[in-house]
This record gives sequence, structure tokens and C-alpha cells, in this order.
Amino acid sequence: MKKIVIATTNKNKKEELKKLLTGLNVKVLQLSDLKIYLPTVIEDGKTFRQNAIKKALTYSRYIKEMVLADDSGLMVDALGGKPGVRSSRFSRVGAKDEENNAKLLKLMKNVPPKKRQATFISVAAVALNGILLGTALGQCKGTIGLQPEGMNGFGYDPLFTPGGYNRTFAQFKSSFKNKISHRAEALKKAKTIIQKYL
Repeated sequence: MKKIVIATTNKNKKEELKKLLTGLNVKVLQLSDLKIYLPTVIEDGKTFRQNAIKKALTYSRYIKEMVLADDSGLMVDALGGKPGVRSSRFSRVGAKDEENNAKLLKLMKNVPPKKRQATFISVAAVALNGILLGTALGQCKGTIGLQPEGMNGFGYDPLFTPGGYNRTFAQFKSSFKNKISHRAEALKKAKTIIQKYL
């Protein structure tokens, strides 16, 4: 059986990506499963696509299996697209989800409900032996709430209500979120790329 390595150290993202890759006839590994030296990748790209590609290409030069990297985040209209590529480190490097959510709510304190639109973005990049095999984009539009709601998910999930629903990502079961999320859309497209090379 062929293998694919998920290039992330984010525990929550690892589990979500693993679930989204079900259906492929591959063994899914994580960076922590590999007992080899791997460099730290600095995510200094200006776009999610640049960061995803950089991670996938860098790790694929050290790993003989196919590598899948994802970069994702939240873009809020009222904040000019912020937090954007800095979503995971919005309040500071190494910030906890609660800190980032608190900063977002503080910045949006005076933004009325009708102007709280936001978009979750995910870009998946697939690489093998230092060669980019393809990228896939996923988006989910919605709004930012006035306070955190729900205990599931991670990141900005307690604040984000996807369009057409009246509950946040954090109030959905992961099985349902994984059908409608930005990452689900990106991974669905990425699976098509991966299957070409299996």
C-alpha cells in the first residue's frame, strides 16, 4: 500500500485531514510518525497557496512518499481580509485559539451584524520528490458571531457560522462539518490529484 504524509504539526488539523482522506487506498502518516530529520518550515508566504506549496515542496525533499500540506485561515471583510495567513498567530506567535478569538472579537466590537461577513480559506498542496503535483482551493463563506458558541472544532470555529446555517462550526459534529467546510472542499479536489499518482 502506498503512503501519504500529512505535513502539519497541528494535532487538530492532523485528525481532520486524516478523516478527509478516507476512501483513498493509502496509508496516511503524520510528520511525527517519521523518525528522520525534518527542517522547520517558516510560513512567510503572502498567500495560503504560497505557504501550502512551500511546506509540501520542502518536506517532499526529505520524505520519499507523497506529501500533502494545507494552509488555511479566516478572512474577515470588515478587517480588510485579516487575520488571513496570520490566522494561527493573530494575537501572537504560539497563541492559543482562545487568544486569537478574543482579539478578533475585540477588533469587531463595533461591527454591526450585517457587516460581519467572513470566508474560511483552505489550500492543499501535493508534492513528491520536490516536485509540485498540484494545488486545490476550498472556501466557505459565513459570518462572525458576537461571542463563542459550541465546544467542537478548533481555531475560529466557535465564532464562524457558515452561510445558510444558524450554528457555528463548533456546534456541528465533526462528521457534518467535514462535509461543508473549506478544508473538505480543498481535500475533495486534492484527492483527485493524489489518485492520479497512486
